[in-house]
Amino acid sequence: MSLYPPPEITDAKVWTSLPDEFRVKDTSPEWASANKPGRQIDSFLEGPSFDREGNLWVTDIPYGRIFKIAPNGEWTLVTQHDGWPNGLKIHKDGRVFIADYKNGIMCLDPETGRVEPVIWHRHSEHFRGCNDLVFDAQGRLYFTDQGQSGMHMPNGRVFRYDFEAERLDLLIDTGQSPNGLVLNEHEDVLYVAMTRGNSVWRLPLMADGGVSKVGVYLQLSGGLSGPDGMALDQSGGLWVAHAGNGCVWGFSKTGEPQYRLKSSTGMTTTNLAFGGENNSEVFITESDTGNILRVRVETPGRLMYSHAD
Repeated sequence: MSLYPPPEITDAKVWTSLPDEFRVKDTSPEWASANKPGRQIDSFLEGPSFDREGNLWVTDIPYGRIFKIAPNGEWTLVTQHDGWPNGLKIHKDGRVFIADYKNGIMCLDPETGRVEPVIWHRHSEHFRGCNDLVFDAQGRLYFTDQGQSGMHMPNGRVFRYDFEAERLDLLIDTGQSPNGLVLNEHEDVLYVAMTRGNSVWRLPLMADGGVSKVGVYLQLSGGLSGPDGMALDQSGGLWVAHAGNGCVWGFSKTGEPQYRLKSSTGMTTTNLAFGGENNSEVFITESDTGNILRVRVETPGRLMYSHAD
């Protein structure tokens, strides 16, 4: 029996696809041996984020590539490096920050394409595998260190880095595959998608810099994977890409399911970003097909700090 009325269902159509010239044919890269065993993959898109000019930036994990997609759907390869770039966010100063599974937190100069490490260890211990990241209004960086954590080994971590103080704080180290993350509108709660636990955790942020009374905010079901990337709308509602379930869920501020955006192509809907006119369109990475889906929604997305002055 459902706890809530059925959500409104909308089909998300293909907006643009990775051009054939950028697809790596007949190859099973090293990343795929652990994440897509036995498969040849030509790309795996993630990390959608808009810049101030309305360009959509995405990562291609297995081939270490960063792409920029113009508003007209034209693709440009910005850079390629020796890494597995996953999450991507654009700082208000224009720098592009990347959660790289192989290398840690990296910074990309959008003008030169140069990628350099920013944070790659804690107390000389390398990260287990960084996945996603988000900035707060003060410019502090929150990021997940997922590694191979899951229900069998709940040791995924969530960190916060203060650039001004050069301080790295460990918020939790008991995550069931921490993945996408987003702050609520008051920035006193951090939501973290726990992919293997098929849930979203709520991390209250305390005045002393730590967390307390961490709990489950959403419990999802189904799919071959679980919740991945997330975004917040202007009403405080949480939007969750459910990888392996072929959809993005739109929840109200109180966690009631209101919308389900269904993929019209593959099932691996890994992440999303609000953009377009008035920030009222949802752009979704469907990673298995290399497609970017788009659908207009009633509640615009919250304007991220990457767009702020």
